[in-house]
Amino acid sequence: MSAEDVHNRISVLRAERGVSRKDLAAALGVHYQTIGYLERGQYSPSLFLALRIAEYFEVPVEIVFSLRPFPRLGSEVR
Repeated sequence: MSAEDVHNRISVLRAERGVSRKDLAAALGVHYQTIGYLERGQYSPSLFLALRIAEYFEVPVEIVFSLRPFPRLGSEVR
C-alpha cells in the first residue's frame, strides 16, 4: 500500500443499484474504462470526480472513498 492509495466501494454501489460501468461513466462524463481503473485502485479520482460519484449514488463521499481499506461485507466491527 502506498501513501496515495484511495480505497472505494464503487463496484459495490453499482451492483446494489444495477448500474453498469458504461452507464455510470456516461452519467459522470468520463470514459467507462476510467470507472474500471477507479474500482481496481489503479487511479485516484480528482476531488471533483469523487464528489460527483458520491452525489450520483446519493451518499456522503466517505461512504464511497477511504484512505483505509473498507471492512469486508459481513465482518463485524470490534
